[in-house]
Amino acid sequence: MIIDNKQIFESLKKSLDSYHVISQDTWNKYINICSIRTIKKNEYAFDVYDKVDCISFIYSGLFRSCTTNENAQEYNKNFFWEGRFFGPMITLLNDFAVEESVQALEDSIVIDINHKKYRELLYEKEDIKLFYILYLEKHWILEKDKNAQVLVLENAQERYINFLKVFNHIVTRLSQYHIALYLGISPTHLSRIKKEIKGTVSMSLS
Repeated sequence: MIIDNKQIFESLKKSLDSYHVISQDTWNKYINICSIRTIKKNEYAFDVYDKVDCISFIYSGLFRSCTTNENAQEYNKNFFWEGRFFGPMITLLNDFAVEESVQALEDSIVIDINHKKYRELLYEKEDIKLFYILYLEKHWILEKDKNAQVLVLENAQERYINFLKVFNHIVTRLSQYHIALYLGISPTHLSRIKKEIKGTVSMSLS
């Protein structure tokens, strides 16, 4: 895997600017709290009970966040792809133990951002604070609330159709197994749903 540090950091800057333009002075300080990391397919960015001190920006690759219930059944909570950030935010903000895992589904490159120093920068720089607010509003409030309602209120077939709409740009990169874990159904059940709606999904997505 070829690492072009300049290109990788330029991608991060472009992503930040898409929410709120970051000044050069802020960027100079921001980049100093960052480090580049490669993660192989099936490796974990972090696992349950790990000590984590960063949030991560995805330059390339695909990840899933996952956890297990009281019956040791695994399910996928979310997927993250290029341009998105992931991290155990509840843990970082409250110093709790990590209760979920983030696993690479492809060979990936991420930028780790030291969370403690990032928080200090939030108090110092208004532009990075505005980026943070706008990012949280879009991805942690609006998107998360909508997806949570869908998973609770719709049946399995409706959830799958909605899944295709939300994750249309990455669905071909996901295995049927991981899609089923997200929907809370078995891969066999998912196969039946796909057969039942074959020929109608493409029309509903257009």
